[in-house]
Amino acid sequence: MIDFKTIEEDAREVWKKNEKEIKRAIQDDPKKKLFSFLEGPPTANAPPALHHLEVRTFKDIICKFKYMQGFSVPRKGGWDCHGLPVEVQVEKALGLNSKKEILTYGQNKFIQNCKDSVFSNISEWNMSTQELAYWVDLENPYRTLDNNYIESVWWSLKELYKKDLLYESHKVVPFCPRCGTPLSSHEVAQGYKNVEEDSVIVKFKLKGSKENANLLVWTTTPWTLPSNLGIAVNSKLKYVYVNDNGFVYIIVKDLVEKYFENPSIMKEISGKELIGKEYEPLFPYFKDLKGAFKIIDGDFVTTEDGTGIVHMAPAFGEVDYDACKENKIPFIQPVDESGKFTREVKDYEGQFIKNTDKPIIARLDNENKLFKTIKYSHEYPFCWRCSTPLMYYAIKSWFIKVSAVKNRLVKLNDKINWYPGHIKDGRFGAWLEGIKDWNLSRFKFWGTPLPIWRCECGNEKAIGSVEELRKESRKKFEEYDLHRP
Repeated sequence: MIDFKTIEEDAREVWKKNEKEIKRAIQDDPKKKLFSFLEGPPTANAPPALHHLEVRTFKDIICKFKYMQGFSVPRKGGWDCHGLPVEVQVEKALGLNSKKEILTYGQNKFIQNCKDSVFSNISEWNMSTQELAYWVDLENPYRTLDNNYIESVWWSLKELYKKDLLYESHKVVPFCPRCGTPLSSHEVAQGYKNVEEDSVIVKFKLKGSKENANLLVWTTTPWTLPSNLGIAVNSKLKYVYVNDNGFVYIIVKDLVEKYFENPSIMKEISGKELIGKEYEPLFPYFKDLKGAFKIIDGDFVTTEDGTGIVHMAPAFGEVDYDACKENKIPFIQPVDESGKFTREVKDYEGQFIKNTDKPIIARLDNENKLFKTIKYSHEYPFCWRCSTPLMYYAIKSWFIKVSAVKNRLVKLNDKINWYPGHIKDGRFGAWLEGIKDWNLSRFKFWGTPLPIWRCECGNEKAIGSVEELRKESRKKFEEYDLHRP
């Protein structure tokens, strides 16, 4: 029998004997052609998991292979010391469950706890590095909490700012109500789960309709219905008035047979004829809002799902936000950052949004505004760190304008030799095709502060170095820490 443990121990003795050579191998050799490798840094306040070891093995194989081919392959190790991975671990240790509880505990104390915790599992990481014979320079690592590293990030952000590629905007972004912060599309991609939920088709009464017709509107998020301010149809599609046992409904023509067994079609119209018409709101909370409760045109409306008629809540959907803004429909946001309804929606005030789906559906049924409830299986994003369902939420954030260089990114991706090859046009290629501006700001405590200084007069300045900060600052300083506070 092969004894793998003995083989490992023998191999480890070989590494020990050649320790000096290994140290030389992971440093840059200017005489050789460079194979450039970036070590994406792990977080050391939690132990390494199986996926860390797997990825490190892949990286190590490639780097050793290129070194054996005669390349210089410098491998500088690093530690990721900031952000949600650190904060969530500290929250667990302190028994804190929300941003509000952190503020009650004390922001500065919490930051110090984060700082103290970042290398709490360093021994396990060092042990796994040795066990795997992972060749990387961890004697001189880069650490994202160091002032010089933060300063390098400031430099890069200022360069982006000078090129008009860094901007602040009010947009709908994926938001974790438990962590109290927006997330980037990279983070969102890590947290999708398959869920089965109740979707609903509701009846919106069309104003001024001789037939007393109801628009049939589908949504997978019943909790957003109290915030409805508009309805979208596609002007290029055909719609019909259907008489069903004396009740008249409006639905896209292609989907009539999906919902009616023996439909009696009264008349056919184009979507264009519906645009501009008004309807009665489902809920009374914003009924007096001027410019709301009208039908708008949306080329995003299709016949693939639903009814061909789409509910619009501008604060809770990127498409909704843009379409409502373009059509001058007002903006409301009756949900706070913790994902709970505000006093504007008095019947559900203080309740977490996802917990109100069933009561809202029951209420619509009692008021004869519910046409149908349908079980709907789909992928939904959850926070990659705390597993809370995300909400799409309109908020002010800072973005990097990745969309401005999308075409270049797509072209450069064509030149990359991908392994496995299907990633190129598959997961990564598809992500590039649908790329969004990178939301990089976090409403949290422990991280690199954005170096944008804004005057009361409205002028703002990007600071790209500590030296520049010294020149601009009225308060002189020698010792410094670039973190909050």
